[in-house]
Amino acid sequence: MKFCSRNSLGRTFATTLAVASLPSQYASAFVPNHLMATSLSLVSSSTNSIGYRGGSSSQVRNMSKMDQTFETWSFDEPCKTMSWTEISKASLSVSGLSDNWDDSDLVVIGVFAPKKEESEEDEDDKKEEEPTAELSGEAKAYDEKMGGALSNLMLENFKAFKNGASAGSVTPTLRVFKDGKSQRIALVGLGTLDEEKEDFLDGVGSAVGKALATTCNSEKKVASAKILLPEAVGSSASILKDMSTSFYSNLYADNRFRSEKSKETPAEDLESVTLVCEGSSADGADAALESGMKLAKGVHMAKDIVNAPHNVLNSLSLAETAKRIAEESDGTIKCEILGVKECEELGMGAFLGVARASETEPQFIHLTYTPPDGVVKKKVGIVGKGLLFDTGGYNIKTAMMELMKFDCGGAAAVLGAARAIGQLKPEGVEAHICVAACENMINGKGVVPSDILTAANGKTIEVLNTDAEGRLTLADAIVYCDKEMGCSSIIELSTLTGACMVALGSGISGVFTENDDLAKELEDCAKASEEKAWRMPMEKSYNDELKSKIADLKNIGGRYGGAITAGLFLQNFVDKKKPFAHIDIAGPVWDHGKGMATGYGAKLVTEWAVRQGK
Repeated sequence: MKFCSRNSLGRTFATTLAVASLPSQYASAFVPNHLMATSLSLVSSSTNSIGYRGGSSSQVRNMSKMDQTFETWSFDEPCKTMSWTEISKASLSVSGLSDNWDDSDLVVIGVFAPKKEESEEDEDDKKEEEPTAELSGEAKAYDEKMGGALSNLMLENFKAFKNGASAGSVTPTLRVFKDGKSQRIALVGLGTLDEEKEDFLDGVGSAVGKALATTCNSEKKVASAKILLPEAVGSSASILKDMSTSFYSNLYADNRFRSEKSKETPAEDLESVTLVCEGSSADGADAALESGMKLAKGVHMAKDIVNAPHNVLNSLSLAETAKRIAEESDGTIKCEILGVKECEELGMGAFLGVARASETEPQFIHLTYTPPDGVVKKKVGIVGKGLLFDTGGYNIKTAMMELMKFDCGGAAAVLGAARAIGQLKPEGVEAHICVAACENMINGKGVVPSDILTAANGKTIEVLNTDAEGRLTLADAIVYCDKEMGCSSIIELSTLTGACMVALGSGISGVFTENDDLAKELEDCAKASEEKAWRMPMEKSYNDELKSKIADLKNIGGRYGGAITAGLFLQNFVDKKKPFAHIDIAGPVWDHGKGMATGYGAKLVTEWAVRQGK
């Protein structure tokens, strides 16, 4: 970098300095740290003022952008787009039995553990279980062909594998060399074969899909793989769909913000995986695998949104993401973006109050899904909290602020679901997916404690804590689905309270609804999508904590039961007779161990929307 300045005699001299040698706090003043530095001329006067020399600031920015690692903001303008992570290029397909296993780099044999009698289980509790290797059907035939290699592998790893009693468990890989080629073989557990239990296959598809993705990734230079599935597994379309969703979801890697050399692509050499089914495969097996992949795209979308940093993802780039979701839906999704003027006309004072301190103008995102045949049995509303970053406002956060990019987890879930719904094209349902997108920041216009805001239904809200802002934006979005769109039932997802995390931990969302039928629907959908949720109480007496002395409501309750009072607050913005559920996903939206988004909610919301049209 070249600096030019004047000495006491008025003469100009030049000094060249590498940006990397500047202390970070100074370097960032000249070139944002997201840019790959290029030569830049600056002029410095004796008063230490810094100015551009030899071109406008826009020219300098354009020159610098040629070498950007990823597209982001410049000094003057916010980012207006967010890149998406592509699904793995590997194909999944189904085939019948074949004698040829030698044409694959990796062979995975799925095995059930035999059911034990109760007397055997009692005996095992008293003494250590004797190692056994039990195979049947095609797995047994393949073992005999391999001279008992599979049986030996099971015996060596019996303590951990136990004949595959735990679905998704995998043995170490066996390497076989033949005709100068190396082939890898492993066994994957399918659980215990107990056909007397209706749910003995629950979770098998997801567990096997994850194990398959993990094995394909850990075994380098694998271009092709085959997995043998017993008829009980291969004949189920729902299991194959879950397997596909899990397989592709577990191959997700966010490389959008890495330079080329540091990118990591899971199973990067993998081109094809064939599911070899004993007996008859499921009707529409290939369609089930395709549906699973489409759902995985929705999960990818949810992860991308939560993972994106705020200098990339703001209200403008989220709105642009919604437009692209509509564009790829083959006309089944229409996108409408309401700006400040439109939101003011609708009386969205609660949303706009929070948005006043944002760098970018608020964007109210409204996606409408209509089935291809136009036949609608039910109209539903799906709302997601879209706080792209939450500083806490004037009640500024004192901890975990670096994680507050995940405060758009609700928006991520519903937009991920929108992407999946637009590709799956369920019949009979019209879905209105809404996100009030903004940031909770601080400036001279920002809302302060004691301000009173008016929501779109006329309710007035005394803001006693600016860090309880999400419920304010949600209030207007819920009113929009209820009054403007006339939805017959509404669900809402948000990373709303730490109190819910205290109650349920980081793996389970809290469901708050007074409607038993809707609660049962969501319970069933959570089970089907394998996204854990738990119904929470809606104690009506806690409404007293939300009463304001000078307005209709306060935006916070007392010290205890914060997750419940948040749910009760939101009920004020929907017709009392209308089924409504608030789902607090603050816990499961983020994997603290991996430091990454989980994509939670996209599958649950998709499952719920699909079922509404049946």
